[in-house]
Amino acid sequence: MRKSRVLRMVLATCLGSLLLVLFYFQSSLNPEERILKTSWHGKSGRSPLQTLYSSDQFEQSSLQVTHQQRRELLNNVCNRYTRKRRLLTADDLRHLVVDDVHGLLYCYVPKVACTNWKRVMMVLTGQGKYQDPLDIPANEAHVSSNLRMLSEYSTPEINYRLRNYLKFIFVREPFERLVSAYRNKFTRSYNTAFHKRYGTKIIRRHRQNPSKEALEHGHDVHFEEFVYYLLDPRTQHEEPFNEHWERVHSLCHPCIIHYDVVGKYETLTEDANYILRLVGADAGVKFPSSSKTTRTNDDMTAKFFQNISPFYQRRLFNLYKMDYLLFNYSIPSYLHIR
Repeated sequence: MRKSRVLRMVLATCLGSLLLVLFYFQSSLNPEERILKTSWHGKSGRSPLQTLYSSDQFEQSSLQVTHQQRRELLNNVCNRYTRKRRLLTADDLRHLVVDDVHGLLYCYVPKVACTNWKRVMMVLTGQGKYQDPLDIPANEAHVSSNLRMLSEYSTPEINYRLRNYLKFIFVREPFERLVSAYRNKFTRSYNTAFHKRYGTKIIRRHRQNPSKEALEHGHDVHFEEFVYYLLDPRTQHEEPFNEHWERVHSLCHPCIIHYDVVGKYETLTEDANYILRLVGADAGVKFPSSSKTTRTNDDMTAKFFQNISPFYQRRLFNLYKMDYLLFNYSIPSYLHIR
């Protein structure tokens, strides 16, 4: 009886020592190793990044070939035009949304379905709190506390995610996106904050004999005035472009961050579904389809450029030229810059 009690005490002591050693070893792991132990793997046992690149070993579908070509073009253009790659700063990472549940990094670009993508990311990271992206109000999707940005993590955690998570971005024809931003921020009566902050300044600088009402409210900015504001050297000297008209390469840094999937607004539905398949998302998680008939398109964009002279068209194109090159968009036919 006494021997069995002694034996139990010895076993308990050994087990306690073993747990202590394990605890010490676990606590001594660097942050990357701790992350690795909690990495998500999909239904196939692979992460989305592994799923994407393992498909390269087999016969590819036309969609897979398209995305591989987009990656290759991006890499080639970056190698051609980027001589020296700088280090990333925390400010560079403010647009990268993190999904630690599935191993995703999404760089959101305003006016490229970013509201719906944020909704989807909230469903993916919500641990069952959200079921349908469209049940999430648009304003809630833009509340910063609802999603984590890569800039909030420590340096080792950032490096780990950049190496091991699937990184994706969605882009759009640059001038179509620009006109969409102008229409949304300067022609809608409810955007008084933009009218006050930017509209009053634009009118004061670029309109001859403005009315007192226009100077006070900034509510009737013309597209030509908006273009002059973008090209005015004082604009960039005073503060960076607002994210709604900032160039994609300045928001998401595709020549520093290697994006695995480049989705396009023009093929939004199929590209979004492609990413959700890579993630292994539940069948119930659908990317919201848009039914808007007032969406800015190429014909509408052409009308806005009718009153822009070839001189300013060329200057504006040069401002957004890298986005055209990086994402394989042609010079719009309505421009007179050839």
